[in-house]
Amino acid sequence: MEILMRLCLVFLCILVSYLVNMFFKKRNQQCYMLGYECFKAPDDRKLDTEACVKVVMRNKNLGLEQYRFLLKTIVSSGLGEETYGPRNVLDGREEIPSETDALSEMDEIMFGTLDSLFSKTGVSPSEIDILVVDVSLFSPSPSLTSRIINRYKMRDNIKSFNLSGMGCSASMVAVDIVQRLFKTYENKFAIVVSTESISTHWYCGKENSMMLSNCLFRSGGSSILLTNKRELKDRCLMKLKCAVRTNIGYDDEAYGCCIQVEDQQGYQGFLLTKSLTKAAAKAFTGNLKILLPKILPVYELLRYVISTIIRKTMTKGINPSAPITALSFNINLKSGVDHFCLHPGGRAVIDGLGKSLGLSEYELEPTRMALYRFGNTSAGGLWYVLSYMEAKKRLKKGDKIFMVSLGAGFMCNNCVWEVMKDGLEDTRVWGDCIDEYPRKNLVNPYTEKYSWINDECLNFVRLELHKLC
Repeated sequence: MEILMRLCLVFLCILVSYLVNMFFKKRNQQCYMLGYECFKAPDDRKLDTEACVKVVMRNKNLGLEQYRFLLKTIVSSGLGEETYGPRNVLDGREEIPSETDALSEMDEIMFGTLDSLFSKTGVSPSEIDILVVDVSLFSPSPSLTSRIINRYKMRDNIKSFNLSGMGCSASMVAVDIVQRLFKTYENKFAIVVSTESISTHWYCGKENSMMLSNCLFRSGGSSILLTNKRELKDRCLMKLKCAVRTNIGYDDEAYGCCIQVEDQQGYQGFLLTKSLTKAAAKAFTGNLKILLPKILPVYELLRYVISTIIRKTMTKGINPSAPITALSFNINLKSGVDHFCLHPGGRAVIDGLGKSLGLSEYELEPTRMALYRFGNTSAGGLWYVLSYMEAKKRLKKGDKIFMVSLGAGFMCNNCVWEVMKDGLEDTRVWGDCIDEYPRKNLVNPYTEKYSWINDECLNFVRLELHKLC
C-alpha cells in the first residue's frame, strides 16, 4: 500500500511538472507584433487615370474593343487618382523592362520600410533571428532575403526564407511560418517583408482577362517586426491569436483561375478567369469551417454546431462549394471579432467578402479606402487596411482583428490579432490625407469623360495624347 502511495505521488509530481512546463512553454510561444511599416512612393510615381489612359493608348496591340474594355475597367475599378505605378511604366518602358528595374523597385520598397521599422522600434538589424520575404512574381539569385542580409549586414546564423508564387495571400503564409518557428525557438525577433514586383510584369498584350491585372495592381509593400520575447509584451501592438491556411490547389479549375501564363502572341501576364469567384468561395468556406470554432465564444459555438447539423440536413444536394455566409450558419461573427481587415483586391472582391460576412459599410470602409488610395498592392495590401484603422483611432486594447486574404494556388489564409494596448494612432502612410477620408463618393473623376467609350471618344483620346506627346 505504501509503495502504491509513493508511485501515485511520483506520478502526480511528474504530471504537475509536465503541466507547469507546458504552461510556461506555451506562454513563451506567443507571436507578438512589435511594429509594421507600409511603403509610400514619391509623388512623381502617381498613376492617375490620365496616366493610365496614356499607357493604354501606347499599346499598339489593342483594337477598339480592347480600348473600350480597358478604359471602362479603369473608371469602375474602385481605384482613385493617387495610386502608385512602377517607374519604368510611367517612363514608357513597360515593353522592355530590365532586371535593374525590378531590383530597383524591390530595393525602394524593402529598404524604405525596413529603415523606418528599425528606426521606430529601436531594434537593430543584427538582432533579427528570422527573415521571411514574399514576392510572387520575382525570384532573383541571390535571393531577396540575401539582398536584405547583405544591405544590413545581418548575422550569419539568421534563418531566412524566400517565398514566391503565392500571390496576394503570401503575407499570411509568412506570418504563419514565423509563428510556427516561434514554437521551437524562444526569445527571437522576426521580420516579414511582403510586396510584389510590378515593373517587369506589366502585361502588354490584348487578352481582356490578362489586362485586368494592369487595372488593379499598384506599387506597394510592407515590413512587419514580430517577436516572442515576453519581456517586450508591453511594447507590442498586437498578439496573434490564431492563423488558418487553406489551399485547394488539388482542384484544377481553382488552380488555373489565377495564374501567370503567356498569351498567343508570347506576352507574359497574369490570367484572371471567371472561375476565380467560385474558387474564392470554396477556399473561404473551407477556411471558415476551421477558423470559426477558434474565434467564437462558447454560446456561439453551440449555435454554430446546431446550425451546421440543420444545414447539412436541410440542404442535401446543394453544391458544397457554394459561398458560406454568416447568416447561412446562423452565427454572429461580431461576437468574436471587432474589426475586419479584408484584402483590397478589387471592388468585386470587397463586395463579395462583405456580403458573405454580413458586414456594414462602416466595417468595409478601411478596405475600400485602402483600395481607393493605394490600389491592390498584392501581399502588402492588408497592412494598408490595418494602418487606416489605426490612423482613424478605431483600435483599442482587447479588440480582435480578423484578417482575410485570398491568393493564387488557390489559397485562403486568414488570421486573428488581438490589440495589446490603447492609444494606437500612428498614421503612417495616411498621415497627409487621413482627414480627407472616408471619401463618400468613390467615383473616379474621369468616369464622365471615359465611361461612355465609343469610337468618337477613342478618336478624341488619341488626338489628346498626340498633342501631349
